[in-house]
Amino acid sequence: MTFALPATVDPILERGHLGAVSRLPGNVFPMPLDGGNSCPAPAPQALSTAAGQLRGRDKVRTIEEIAAVANEARSTGRRIVLAHGVFDLVHMGHVRHLEAAHEEGDVLVVSVTPDRFVNKGPGCPVFGERLRAEMLGALHCVDHVVVNQWPTAEETIGLVRPGAYVKGPDYRNESEDLTGKIADERAAVERVGGRVVYTDDMTFSSSTLLNQHFARFEPEAQGFLDALRKRDGLARTLSAIDAIKDLRVLLVGEAIIDEYLYAKAMGKAAKENIIASRFSGREVFAGGVIAAANHVAGFCAYVEVVTTLGTQDSYETAIRESLKPNVTVNFLCHGGVPTTRKTRFVEPSHMRKLFEVYFFDDAPLPPMLDRQLCDAIDDTAARCDMAIVTDFGHGMMTPKAIATITDAARFLAVNAQTNSANQGYNLITLYERADYVCIDSPEARLAASDRFSPLEQVIANKLQPAIACDTFAITDGERGCLTYSPAESMGRVPASTRQVVDTVGAGDAFLAVTAPLVASGAPIELVGTIGNAVGAMKVGIVGHRQSIERIALLKYLAALLK
Repeated sequence: MTFALPATVDPILERGHLGAVSRLPGNVFPMPLDGGNSCPAPAPQALSTAAGQLRGRDKVRTIEEIAAVANEARSTGRRIVLAHGVFDLVHMGHVRHLEAAHEEGDVLVVSVTPDRFVNKGPGCPVFGERLRAEMLGALHCVDHVVVNQWPTAEETIGLVRPGAYVKGPDYRNESEDLTGKIADERAAVERVGGRVVYTDDMTFSSSTLLNQHFARFEPEAQGFLDALRKRDGLARTLSAIDAIKDLRVLLVGEAIIDEYLYAKAMGKAAKENIIASRFSGREVFAGGVIAAANHVAGFCAYVEVVTTLGTQDSYETAIRESLKPNVTVNFLCHGGVPTTRKTRFVEPSHMRKLFEVYFFDDAPLPPMLDRQLCDAIDDTAARCDMAIVTDFGHGMMTPKAIATITDAARFLAVNAQTNSANQGYNLITLYERADYVCIDSPEARLAASDRFSPLEQVIANKLQPAIACDTFAITDGERGCLTYSPAESMGRVPASTRQVVDTVGAGDAFLAVTAPLVASGAPIELVGTIGNAVGAMKVGIVGHRQSIERIALLKYLAALLK
């Protein structure tokens, strides 16, 4: 198997979540990397005049250079060893591991996971990729360091072709690997004629050390996570996520096109009292119920969607191309109207939204289409274990559709969203029954007509009497979420991050992942913890460039709860 070298990485990268970076697609303007987590690349092959040896920074190579170094070493009969990891907080366990790795050959190459692929919770990586690479280069046993350009080491293994690929003892049991990637890496090593070697010395977890000895979170969040760790929180959350893998899930709601038009301000127009801007790019995402379905599809076996599309500017092809393989969609055509499109004008340097324009018709569905929708809901709900309604209040969820899904669903999770188009009209109280309600605090207060009472009272005294529902999650921004179930009563799960890139779709992601957990009987405290992690990950993603994936979430939770 051959592996292509990646395209040269742009020197200017987008400012992303917690120092992570990602390339902007198409002709979107890129943005500068957070300076606090990186430093400029050094001049190549500069020697330390004091010691006459390469400094740590001088051992850092590009992926192209490391491939050439490996080829040259093999041509002279030297044995190449490759080690790979994040190496965020370098500790004695890492040192012993890399010393043992060097003993397996003549040249030790260490590849470092780039910032944009580190899923280790808020504030991680603590050190940017360049600094992590330099720290490793400072170790005498390390000959060369490269910042990987992919999520895993498989492509780098194909380029370096090591005789030995060295992993720590915690990877020896492949069934316990959260990522599920060690088996793929082992196969890649074997394809190039190498072998996997497991070191066997002292081990530490960087995440555990950070959690135990560094105050990474606000006191309330730190106390909550410490208490959850003592109650075997990690094992319980992983078990809860595993329990939903076989569910068949129906999603009902509006399909929405989220369009981002990037415009960089130039200054005041000469003859008008307006700001003139230069267009710099466009991204189009499949949002609404489609984005929610893609989130669910990362965790459950099978997903069906019932939604409507306009016959004008339907975007059907783009939506179909965005779907994950285990998502099936039943589109109902709404004649004479466009598919709902929300166009946001965005200043790209800091992802600041300037204003937005809706292209839609939010009148209730015509009677014939309403009947078709109800028939489709009835038919699909019969073969699914549960249903999730993402009601954006744009006319699709008519009283008949609400009554149909309420009667047909074996388990019903609902979000009725309040937005600028339906302020005060699309309340959760339109649903007389649900098994799980997930809304944000302004939506809860609107439905209860209560601006000032504590949220706990809003749920207990207003929402529960109005809706036949036992389980609630009320998302509350930087305060995390408030959860309620009869078994566990009321509880608050603090947020673990306040770093926000883009809030679009965060609530939908929270609902999409937590609803199957509630349906499977997971404790509401764990539901809130997992939901907060999902929300924290989603606000670090621009638009719907990515869905929340199972492996990334497992790694995030492991970093929080080790």
